[in-house]
Amino acid sequence: MDFSHSERCQRYLDLTERFVRERVVPNEATYSSQLGHTDDWRAWRIPPVIEELKAEARELGLWNLFLPDEKYGAGLDNRDYAPIAEATGRSFLAPEALNCNAPDTGNAEVLVKYGSDEQRQRWLEPLLAGEIRSAFAMTEPAVASSDATNMQATCEVVGDEVVLNGQKWWTSGAGDPRCAFFIFMGVTDPEAERHQRHSMVLVPRDAPGIEIVRMLPVLGHLDEPHGHAEIVFDDVRLPRDAIIAGPGRGFEIAQGRLGPGRIHHCMRAIGAAERALERLCERALGRVAFGKPLANLGGNRDIIANSRMAIDQARLLTLKAAWALDTVGTFGALVDISAIKVIAPNVLQQVADAAIQIHGGEGVADPELTYLLGLARALRIADGPDEVHRGMVARLELGKYGRK
Repeated sequence: MDFSHSERCQRYLDLTERFVRERVVPNEATYSSQLGHTDDWRAWRIPPVIEELKAEARELGLWNLFLPDEKYGAGLDNRDYAPIAEATGRSFLAPEALNCNAPDTGNAEVLVKYGSDEQRQRWLEPLLAGEIRSAFAMTEPAVASSDATNMQATCEVVGDEVVLNGQKWWTSGAGDPRCAFFIFMGVTDPEAERHQRHSMVLVPRDAPGIEIVRMLPVLGHLDEPHGHAEIVFDDVRLPRDAIIAGPGRGFEIAQGRLGPGRIHHCMRAIGAAERALERLCERALGRVAFGKPLANLGGNRDIIANSRMAIDQARLLTLKAAWALDTVGTFGALVDISAIKVIAPNVLQQVADAAIQIHGGEGVADPELTYLLGLARALRIADGPDEVHRGMVARLELGKYGRK
């Protein structure tokens, strides 16, 4: 098991770290100032500075680095992309600046692996060019979506059409003015084997029958300008060839989509945790109380040490998962992928919380630290809650003893 960076990875990593440090982080305040700051998602606009950063990143060759297919991306495997994802996690702007942002990354991977030539031309090419955005409509409000087989939304094949009905929510990115399509997952054949009932369908955002009901707040924030939408699909009719890879392959596609995506999420979370730890240490050294720097009061040194160790442990486990994904594939890496999905967001939550605590009253008002805490808390539910992933790890561990 080798975690050393390849020459290609190191080259991209050096460029990414410098670009994030010198261009992206200094423009975060500009980005925020250019937002509309309105609760009316229909009035959201895209800050011009992000398009400037995207152009710079593309000129540097820092573009679509997440795709291992050299026809579309940089040809980096999961081990090589993982540290780059960590570097982008240090700024909320960096993934989009490098066109490596979710949910577009997962949707692009689906189209590269499962899409038809026509689907790739219509949707993948502008997505990889950074001209459009996309969303993934899977979670539903009426059922426990931690068990995806509970899904009630339907995509019924009727002659030469596929007809979509159902209600989805937490469809991230649907509020973005550039969002051009959704990938919708629903039941096609309720009588089939439980993992062969579902299909994924490419749905133009402006298709008749789609109603975006609202953007859901995450701990009070609407995540302008992207949002997390509740959407009703009412008799949405599309050509049958809008189905990705054919009817009944939804779960197969989902498994292929989620493995690399969880590596990306977790490494970005680790990068975010590093930024939170920096803030913690700077405050601990720069603030004095009772005649001493905060670093020398109470258990603050233990907190800093524990944060350092937790981040490094999370990184090593995530790199191990990336290595397993590259060498034995998604199903061989299930334990590692499930484990990091629990560990990395919890570490970010722990470090962000400690950083807020050491900032006192200023901490709970600090936009960066509260954003990191909210991000961590949401990640503990997104792509499956902690309990589901712990259950997977336990099931596979007990399987070694003939129990499930």
